[in-house]
Amino acid sequence: MATYNKFQCFTEDCAESKHNFASHTFKILLTNVAPVATNTIRSELVEITAGNGYAAGGLSMTLLTSAQTSGVYRPIFQDQTLTATGTIGPFRYIVVYNSTSATNPLVCWFDYNTSLTLSTGEALLFDFDGVNGLFSLT
Repeated sequence: MATYNKFQCFTEDCAESKHNFASHTFKILLTNVAPVATNTIRSELVEITAGNGYAAGGLSMTLLTSAQTSGVYRPIFQDQTLTATGTIGPFRYIVVYNSTSATNPLVCWFDYNTSLTLSTGEALLFDFDGVNGLFSLT
C-alpha cells in the first residue's frame, strides 16, 4: 500500500486560491526520484519517460464529488488504471498536481516504498479512497 504525503505548499496554495477542485484538472505523475515536502511545482520533479501507455504529464484524474460535510471537505476521485503497452518505469512515487494552473502546483504524493516496473499487459490501479477522499480539509 502506498503512503500518503502532503506537499507543504498545498496548505498555502489552498488559502491563496491556487486550487479549485470543482473545476481544475488534476493529474497523476510518475517519478522514481523522491519528492520532498518542500517541492512546490511540477517542474521541480523528474518524471519518468513517456511511452508504452504512459503520457507525458501523467494521467488525468476524474472528480466524482467535491463537497464538505460537517465542516470537512473531501474531494473524491474516480479510480484510474494504467495499462502498459510496453515497459513503463521504474517508478516509486505517484504525484498529484494541478495541471490547470500555469505553474502546475503540487498537492501530494504517494510512496510505494519500492520501485515498480510495469511490463506489457500489466496494469496498475490507482485506488482512490471513495469515502475519505484524496485528503480531508478541516
